[in-house]
Parts: sequence; C-alpha cells; structure tokens
Amino acid sequence: MATIRQLLDKKGHEVLSVEPDETVLNSIKKMADKNVGSLVVMEGNKLVGIMTERHYARNVFLKGRSSPTTPVRDIMETSVVFVRPDQSVDECMAIMTEKAVRHLPVIDQGNVVGIISIGDLVKDKISDQTFVIEQLVQFIHGTR
Repeated sequence: MATIRQLLDKKGHEVLSVEPDETVLNSIKKMADKNVGSLVVMEGNKLVGIMTERHYARNVFLKGRSSPTTPVRDIMETSVVFVRPDQSVDECMAIMTEKAVRHLPVIDQGNVVGIISIGDLVKDKISDQTFVIEQLVQFIHGTR
C-alpha cells in the first residue's frame, strides 16, 4: 500500500504558499500561473490556513468582494485538515471524502513538506490498478 511519502517522492515536494496579508487577486494569479487549485497560507514557517479556488468562489466572487483589496486572511480556511507522510493513499482518500476537501497539506515534524490533491491520489490509484491488470494479463497469457 502506497504512502503519501512515496507519492510525494514521485510527484515532488513543492509547496506553493502565500502570506495571510497577500491580496486574493495576487494569490489567484499565483495559482493560475502554477496551474494549481490551492495555496497554503504561512506566517513564517507556521501553517495558518489554506486558500483554494473554492474559497475564492464562495467568499469573494459570490459575496461581491473585491479581489484586489481582500486579503487572503479574510477568506482562508483556518481549520486545516492535513496528513502525515506515513499515511496511506487510501487513508487520505477517506479523509478527503469525509471532510469534503480536495487538497491536503502534508506535515512532518511540524513542517509542511508537500501538498496532495484528490487528482494526485486518483492518478496513483489508477497507476496501481494498471500495473495489477498488466501483471494479470501477462499471467493469464503465460508471457511471464
């Protein structure tokens, strides 16, 4: 069973972050430039929140706020659901489903060491299933 550490080793440990006083507009631009759906919100080395496209849509756009003047701290989620590197992909999928989140920061010894999305987990599961199917086909056809 794959762990989040293994998944991050394949995908990379890059964590895009923003400070709480950054404007929502600059944060959304950063997400668009990097083609990601979330940013962790950091004060120094401390994780203080997460901002996602969903937070923008629900707390800025739908409420008629101004992206250039609204700080991230006004729309970010401060009760951040996170995981540890030793947790399994299956555990993380269950957490995402239960908590209705699409992005999970990965915390190791108090430090953010990565972030995973539901897409990362699904891609990993499909890769595992493809491997198993290929092995079964080879076994059935006696090509091993």
